[in-house]
Amino acid sequence: MQELTHWINGKHVKGTSGRFADVYNPATGEVQAKVPLATKAELDAAVADAAKAQVAWGATNPQKRGRVMMAMVGLINRDMDKLAEALSREHGKTIPDAKGDVQRGLEVIEFCINAAQMLKGEFTDSAGPGIDMYSMRQPLGVAAGITPFNFPAMIPLWKMGPALSCGNAFILKPSERDPSVPLMLAELFKEAGLPDGVLQVVNGDKESVDAILDNETVQAVGFVGSTPIAQYIYGRGCTNGKRVQCFGGAKNHMIIMPDADLDQAADALVGAGFGAAGERCMAISVAVPVGDKTADALIEKLVPRIEKLKVGPYTAGNDVDYGPVVTGAAKANILRLVESGVAQGAKLVVDGRGFKLQGYENGYFVGPHLFDNVTRDMDIYKTEIFGPVLSTVRAQSYEEALSYAMDHEYGNGTAIFTRDGDTARDFANRINIGMVGINVPIPVPLAYHTFGGWKKSGFGDLNQHGPDAFRFYTRTKTITTRWPSGIKEGGEFNFKAMD
Repeated sequence: MQELTHWINGKHVKGTSGRFADVYNPATGEVQAKVPLATKAELDAAVADAAKAQVAWGATNPQKRGRVMMAMVGLINRDMDKLAEALSREHGKTIPDAKGDVQRGLEVIEFCINAAQMLKGEFTDSAGPGIDMYSMRQPLGVAAGITPFNFPAMIPLWKMGPALSCGNAFILKPSERDPSVPLMLAELFKEAGLPDGVLQVVNGDKESVDAILDNETVQAVGFVGSTPIAQYIYGRGCTNGKRVQCFGGAKNHMIIMPDADLDQAADALVGAGFGAAGERCMAISVAVPVGDKTADALIEKLVPRIEKLKVGPYTAGNDVDYGPVVTGAAKANILRLVESGVAQGAKLVVDGRGFKLQGYENGYFVGPHLFDNVTRDMDIYKTEIFGPVLSTVRAQSYEEALSYAMDHEYGNGTAIFTRDGDTARDFANRINIGMVGINVPIPVPLAYHTFGGWKKSGFGDLNQHGPDAFRFYTRTKTITTRWPSGIKEGGEFNFKAMD
């Protein structure tokens, strides 16, 4: 069985704790590797080495740092197939989904090529008599990222790229469920020209997380995961004086107006709700059709589309729409919530509870589920299920539909499908959610805009990627200058001239 490593000072290093986590193949339920779980001492040593390496890296011309990112883009494209296969093997998502995972991370690295432009300061000439004023953006020192299992390429790249481009050293603590791709990305960064020690990948669990949060050298922490853990990390990190950005759970609503193209809306809901087995923080998990006529027509279109979905292992190629969920515990939790929906009175229109895949009986496959007549008080409405389950909540008016999204505790993403520009504009202006789609089901911003949710989906003042990332990973220093003038012959100063 393969024993994975940490990535320390530019090379693979075995763990010394003696503790390991199992890495499963979600399609078969078999353990395929073991990943070491670092101690506080291992984490602290990695941070100390990173701090030493950061001094020279932070002093490196930002244009040269951008060239490392440029080389990284070429290497990721070269190894796209290899990265996608490794990602699918540990996570379970299909190869096209895995390539999409890598691609969205790659786009942030492309944006980071422009580091020199993003790090330019400001200058004011003659702010006062003979006084100039300017600002500069400087690296924090050592930053860290704690990233989730559902995007093991994209989110590490979202964190690593901007942090490194800004001149910081970076400590990555990836998910222990699928750690191979982050280690592969670290190898590519070295090949791209990143100096040893500037990027450290330390595998671990809560002990490593707490060590990051308590280490005085770590100046900033970024996290993506569940809301309870996001709140914990945000609270502990801020208490320890760190800059912290944390992104938590989601319950994304899609409102379908009576004038919407229902075929377009149904296709969008199937892709957004069931792609990647629903294990996406931007997945649409709640459909809100306005009016019973709209709801009935939408359900009629959804049912055959959902029933045709093909579930299977990534090795089946393009014949599969989505694969297994990541662990047996995740599967059990999804099915538990489905049972609660039935018990609490929701109508299970498409029932995937009995799904079995011949030859993969021990895999973590979950059939697709569609609920109708879901209400606010049901667990399947309140909870982020993180699985292939779509709930339909019927609204009788636009205002009622709007209230579902606005009143929910999560505020990550939302969408509206309509042909009416005035309605769409009103929705975009009024909704209290961070990312909004208009006839776009998964409104993930491109790399040169910022990604982040509101309410209990996001904690911290600055978002991921785009300009916010360069603000998050740097400090602004402002300098006010005045130079003496009026020097007399013989080198003596005329101090009166300075008054």
